[in-house]
Amino acid sequence: MLIYKIFRGPEWAELRHYGVSAGAPIDIADGYVHMSGKAQVRETCEKHFAGEDGLVILAIESDTLGSALRWETSRGGALFPHLYRSLRMSDVVWHHPLPLGENGHDFPDGIA
Repeated sequence: MLIYKIFRGPEWAELRHYGVSAGAPIDIADGYVHMSGKAQVRETCEKHFAGEDGLVILAIESDTLGSALRWETSRGGALFPHLYRSLRMSDVVWHHPLPLGENGHDFPDGIA
């Protein structure tokens, strides 16, 4: 199953350049990389990235992350995927810009 990570431009540049990233400042502070399921990623974007331009959405295959991925209770009691290791460029199945449109961010087709 695909899970998703939203990166700001500098975080995405770091991952591309070094091939590995500990994530955004909140990820580093919390000790894991925050991710979202398909049904959660738009709300995550609205809650944490509203009005920000230059975002990129990354899709990661959850089955390849092994025991480093844990589904833990978060916002509203929902289970969210948390990665307890650095994110690797090799984890990324695809990536797509999230341009800021008139009604928020424009997600790729197929993202709920």
